[in-house]
Amino acid sequence: MQPKIFVHALPGLVEPEELTVGTVVVIDVLRATTSIVHAFAAGTKAVYPCAEVAEAEQIAEELRKSRPGEPVLLAGERNCLAIDGFDLGNSPAEFSDAQVADAWIIFTTTNGTLAFKRCREAERVLVGAFVNASAVFRALAEEIAIVHLLCAGTDGEYGRDDTLLAGYFVDRLERAGGLRYELNAQALTARENWRAAFAEPYALGAEPIPQALLAEELGKSTAARKLVAARLEKDILDAAAFDRFDCVPRYRRETGWITRT
Repeated sequence: MQPKIFVHALPGLVEPEELTVGTVVVIDVLRATTSIVHAFAAGTKAVYPCAEVAEAEQIAEELRKSRPGEPVLLAGERNCLAIDGFDLGNSPAEFSDAQVADAWIIFTTTNGTLAFKRCREAERVLVGAFVNASAVFRALAEEIAIVHLLCAGTDGEYGRDDTLLAGYFVDRLERAGGLRYELNAQALTARENWRAAFAEPYALGAEPIPQALLAEELGKSTAARKLVAARLEKDILDAAAFDRFDCVPRYRRETGWITRT
């Protein structure tokens, strides 16, 4: 069977049952998946993605009762800003060793955590960002059946930041995977967007991509413009730190938690 790569530009464009076969990569470059990777690199035990603030608060309260003495943190944002009463927002730099080491994090964001809920029937779900791009690629190179690249988007609309990373994965798998993939229309579009974003040699797979260059491209997205308006420009630069980490967190459908692979 010819291997396939499907890019889904928004979670609403794919049904949960369509994600049951193969490997899914959830992508929310600005900022949820970038922050999740930062958290695990800093020693977080696990992250629970929630759709609603009230749900996150309830789960955190229950967890604190069941795990007394263990750090349980509420993290997330609405309209880019930290939620009142939460321990952390959604800026990658907040998820440092001092803040999140050995902690259980309950996480709710406007876009990214909703994408994980779309994967409730998927068998293998990875967390993808530019900060762990090569590590995710290596995991995908082992998948010879179907790869789903699920983009979170921004407020229900196409997100250039997410699609760029999806296009990177499509392009690199085609160049280095040694296989001929069947691509859906969105995968073709994502690949061409990636190739058009950079001049040679980066358009031809040269790595690492300079942080400032990648940040400039991410800055053209709707999500980036919202961050600039909220005075969170540094988050864009942090999200553009290509291959900063080597970890690939995994979402577990049986528990709803994101853990280390």
